[in-house]
Amino acid sequence: MAITSIELLLDASLEEAVRSEWQALADARLSSLAAHTSASNRPHVTLLVREEVAQHTFAAQVARLPLPVTLESPSVFAHSDRGVLVRRVIVTPELAELHRDVHREAGPGDDKPHTRPDEWTPHVTLARRLRLTNLDAALAILGAELRGQAVGMRRWDAGTRTVTPLG
Repeated sequence: MAITSIELLLDASLEEAVRSEWQALADARLSSLAAHTSASNRPHVTLLVREEVAQHTFAAQVARLPLPVTLESPSVFAHSDRGVLVRRVIVTPELAELHRDVHREAGPGDDKPHTRPDEWTPHVTLARRLRLTNLDAALAILGAELRGQAVGMRRWDAGTRTVTPLG
C-alpha cells in the first residue's frame, strides 16, 4: 500500500523564499530539493502521513486558513553521516489546533510518528541526504528565519503520484 500525506501549503512569497534556498544549495553543489523537478515538488509542511487516508476534503480546516507561519533558522535531522536539512516550523496554538483537527477529521490510522498529535515535528525540507561534512557550508548559505502564511492544503498520494487540492 502506498503512503498518503496531507500537507499545508505556503503563500507565494514564502514558497519563493524556500525555492531560492533550494537553488542556492544546488548552486553550491550541495544536496537540495531543487534537484527534484517534479511538478508536485513544492515547499510544504506535512500534517499527516499514513498508509491510507479516506477521501476527506478537510473543508473546515482549510476554511481556517490563512494562518501565520514562521520557519526557524535551518537545522538538521542527522542520521549516520548524512541528514535532512530543514527549517522547523514554530507551532502556534492555532497551528497545533489545525493539526489536531486534521487528525480528528481523518479518524484513527497508522500515523507516522513525526506527524502524530503530540509527536509532530513540523518542518519544511530543504535537502535530503546532505553529507554532515557539508552542513557548515549549507548553513552559511541560508539565512535567518522566514515568515509568511499557510494558505492551502493538499493531498499527496505516493502510489499514484498525484496531488489533490483540498477545501
